[in-house]
Amino acid sequence: MPDTATADSPAVKAGFLARVHDWLPADVDARVRVAAWLSFIAETVIIGTGGAVRLTGSGLGCSEWPLCTPESLVPTPEQGLHGVIEFGNRTMTGVVGLLALAVVLFVLRYRAQRRDLWVLSLVVLGGVVAQAVVGGITVLTGLNPFIVGFHYTVSLLLVCVSAAFLVRMHAVAGPREKAVPVWFAIMTHITGLALAVTILFGVLTTGSGPHSGDAAVLRRGFDATVLAHVHSWPGYTLAALVAVLTVSAWVLRLEPRKWLFVLVVAIAVQVGVGVWQAREGLPEILVGIHMVLAALSAAAYTVVVLHLKRPVPAALSS
Repeated sequence: MPDTATADSPAVKAGFLARVHDWLPADVDARVRVAAWLSFIAETVIIGTGGAVRLTGSGLGCSEWPLCTPESLVPTPEQGLHGVIEFGNRTMTGVVGLLALAVVLFVLRYRAQRRDLWVLSLVVLGGVVAQAVVGGITVLTGLNPFIVGFHYTVSLLLVCVSAAFLVRMHAVAGPREKAVPVWFAIMTHITGLALAVTILFGVLTTGSGPHSGDAAVLRRGFDATVLAHVHSWPGYTLAALVAVLTVSAWVLRLEPRKWLFVLVVAIAVQVGVGVWQAREGLPEILVGIHMVLAALSAAAYTVVVLHLKRPVPAALSS
């Protein structure tokens, strides 16, 4: 009688892999859309949880990495609430990583046809892994403000890449053409530069302010009061540029007009929160909201940029 195939035999493994392959989406379907949206939400939420770690002084709540203490993976009662908050943020990193991995797997089968989605999903997954390492370096360096700022900036960029995936997920694959006049595209990219400078000075301002992440970590170097004023200059320039773009887009009925309106609302709220927190002496909750809004504003800008082009008519009819 022929031998019965064991669970680890090549035939069984090949059959299992074939079933997994057939189960994976062959195109963008509900599973891809749900996973992509959950990934975007998680990337945004982890900025909030990371902000909570910093703003509650829990940055060294777990004294080690990847363990929480030299003897324990999880926080001990002696570490109190700070340990719970820091460990919660680390746990959120795992959630973000699993969702990013799910998106990669859901694009795997049709990666040749949708290379744009494949590359974006890999960037997010690679970024999450890199962020875990940077987070460890942050703890091991005693919350160095420049590394903390870099950690936040990468998280913000991952939110933007996740937003780009959402846009491209609903777009037609293939070549694209300009959907706006050249001057409008140039002005949009200048606006992006103003946004980047605003965020950069915002990171430096927060890094020089009172919220160091731990009561024992003292800030030295930049004057936070001076930086707060410098941070506002590109911020107001950004607001003016976005207002001009939005009015122009609606008058000319250009493709990105609806998302420019979203960007206007995001930046208006962001400016309001920024002024409010400065006048109230930087309360933790307002600083945290300001951090999350910065990421959402950058994501909205990313969506605007992706609407500067549209699929060529041949791609639409094919």
